[in-house]
Amino acid sequence: MPTSASNYLINLTKLARSDRALRPLVVTYYATTQCNLNCAYCEYFGARRNAQAEEQLDLDQAVRVLRVIRSGIDRLIVTGGEPLLHPDIDALLLSAKRDLHFKHLTLLTNSSLLDQHEAILPVVDRLVISLDSTDADVWQQIIRAAPGTAHTILGNIQTYAARQREFGYALVVNCVLTPHTVSSAQAILDFCLQHNILVSFSPQAVNNWPHYDLLVSNEYRAFVQHLIDRKRAGAPILGSLAYLHTLLDFQPYACYPLLVPRVMPNGDLVYPCRPIEQGHVERGGRPCNLLKVESWDAALKIALDEYGQPPQTCTSCFQQCFAEASLLQAKPLSLLRELTFSASRRGSVWTHAPG
Repeated sequence: MPTSASNYLINLTKLARSDRALRPLVVTYYATTQCNLNCAYCEYFGARRNAQAEEQLDLDQAVRVLRVIRSGIDRLIVTGGEPLLHPDIDALLLSAKRDLHFKHLTLLTNSSLLDQHEAILPVVDRLVISLDSTDADVWQQIIRAAPGTAHTILGNIQTYAARQREFGYALVVNCVLTPHTVSSAQAILDFCLQHNILVSFSPQAVNNWPHYDLLVSNEYRAFVQHLIDRKRAGAPILGSLAYLHTLLDFQPYACYPLLVPRVMPNGDLVYPCRPIEQGHVERGGRPCNLLKVESWDAALKIALDEYGQPPQTCTSCFQQCFAEASLLQAKPLSLLRELTFSASRRGSVWTHAPG
């Protein structure tokens, strides 16, 4: 079965031939697009949009989709929306690890419901929780959820940070840098240092471009430079130096979206990425449903036949999930350099973008 390491090496030969139909290093599956928060900057999900949430699969169908994904890669990210809202999420994750034998399983969650799902924690390799402020009142204003939710999230983060060794996962806090939160981002870093948590930072996107106020913010640039310096000094920052340097001045990079493909709740493969699919520019879309194919290779062939290879130039997206993988695939020396950082090894260097 393909692994992230074998796919990485295959991709090096593909790139040498200018073949952009790359093998995945990890696949992201949206278990549901429903969410119990309504974050102020979120463009896709939220409790107020749940009536328009995409159809989600039952357990048997979802396992069939994951089986097709497993034929192409051994690493899986399960996200949402809020994935813990899926009624069969526990059974799905247990099956992914114990029956389908995914080597590395990441769960992205807001953690508000985490204490109701402890049964899945022993099979999760990396637990990623979103947090943009350590001030409960500020966080409550951002997530715009039921009163007390921010306190619950902060409490759960501290609780499950202390139980990492017990369950065997690495805990990551992912912080979105917005013009309003960049001034308090240092508090997130300090909080993670205090509680032995890995931390990643990504810029707020507006229509897949970085927020304009970040582009011109000296405070933002100073903080990213600070992250670079702290990472070099050994801080548990989960973001490659290549990615952090890209964020410093939003330098263009060659994006290879097929390294981190998306599969939607109903099993649709998004090709080559969600920004292009949502742009309706005839360069991508949803070419097939994984319930109707037997393997990842078959799904990719359908996508290539319908839309051709991914575009060669696309630099608007600075989401860590796309940029990080692309940079490390294109720069093998950067990947090897990441192996010298304990935080990168702990967070799994192959898939340490939040996703």
